[in-house]
Amino acid sequence: MNISSKRVTDMSRSDNPMLQDPFFRRFFGVPREQVQNFLGSGVIVTEDGYILTNNHLVEQAQDVEVYLPPPDNRKLAAKVVGTDKTTDIAVLKIEAKDLPILKLGRSSDLRLGQTVLAIGYPFQVGQTVTMGIVSGLAKPAAVGEGVDVELIQTDAAINPGNSGGALINTRGELVGINNMIVSNTGSYAGIGFAIPIDVAKSIMDDIIAHGTVVRGYVGIAMDDLTPDKAEFFGVKQREGVIVTKVEKGSPASKAGLQVNDIVTSANGKGVKNLGELRRNISTLHPGDKAEFALLRDGKGMTVTVTVAKRPGEAAPGAKPEEEKGTPELALLSGVGLADLNDDYRQRLRLPDEVAGVIVTEVEAGSPAEEGGLGQGDVIVKFNLKPVSDLAAFKGLIKGMKGDKFMLTVYRRDDRGGGAYLNFVIKA
Repeated sequence: MNISSKRVTDMSRSDNPMLQDPFFRRFFGVPREQVQNFLGSGVIVTEDGYILTNNHLVEQAQDVEVYLPPPDNRKLAAKVVGTDKTTDIAVLKIEAKDLPILKLGRSSDLRLGQTVLAIGYPFQVGQTVTMGIVSGLAKPAAVGEGVDVELIQTDAAINPGNSGGALINTRGELVGINNMIVSNTGSYAGIGFAIPIDVAKSIMDDIIAHGTVVRGYVGIAMDDLTPDKAEFFGVKQREGVIVTKVEKGSPASKAGLQVNDIVTSANGKGVKNLGELRRNISTLHPGDKAEFALLRDGKGMTVTVTVAKRPGEAAPGAKPEEEKGTPELALLSGVGLADLNDDYRQRLRLPDEVAGVIVTEVEAGSPAEEGGLGQGDVIVKFNLKPVSDLAAFKGLIKGMKGDKFMLTVYRRDDRGGGAYLNFVIKA
């Protein structure tokens, strides 16, 4: 099925310094906002209208419409039930019944050389079906794509507009959601990627049940064990994962995991590399048990970790605290603020060292907007004093006197970097 979405972009947030200048925009008639249209594909997975697609097609979209394939041919408004930037999965819902669906297969059963078909709506030419083989498994996403999931690689032709469409096996089972291509031209060049359906289904189930993705947290950093590294550790084991960091107070720390432990299996499944262990952990939820078989100083042992909720992550179904126009925040009239939790941090791909309060909304024409503050900025200082969270920010701003104040913010740019900026705002 075909998906169309519209997104309003704030042109004043462009990297071009001239577009950030209000005088330049007024003089040359440059609009403050620009409407962007995105076209892609999706897969109906339930008869009552749940649809799987890519997050990058519908993220921050104001309107999403789906076009059902023939002989139905209906155009229906779609609700974004939830999205997950980490895996580039989104779940939509349309109000319809008795819809035709694709049976879900198992991406874990795929093998190299297996025939697959890619279905989608590239270049606005209507539905297309292309055939190829699975040319790679467990392929990491390209650096800079913002996707942290191992992908299915295929040489079935995938082009712009195929994103979010179905990758199916010869039994007609859905085994992947088409996601991206590698190309110097922007068109198909022999390599395409899809999100494994095992991953997509897990994400979809969480979103439908909780409205968000509930990921377990163990609290370790890891590195692959290679034959060369194994020699230095004095072990015969040639596959596994080395624990390089154990976060203080984390479930791993409480269970007794230590730096330089070598994890060889998790919950009875052998661990060959970092990717396998991350996939194993990512399927766990808070309260689940993770049993790690490991080597410590060459001796085998078992450690059981009780998985917890990620620090700062909202409870399932809960919305992050957000305040706007309260008496304490009267100096920032027209500005929405919220604590910087893991959800915001992942969406904006913020460095770990950035801490503060996220700007969720800035009204046009407000003093904050005229002073340069924008949606997505992270306020890290108020009048040069560090801001740790919303409560601390309210304490700093309460009772302040004067006709202006200065905010230090961290702002992401379109190239994947960021910078600290200072804005003087009129009270």
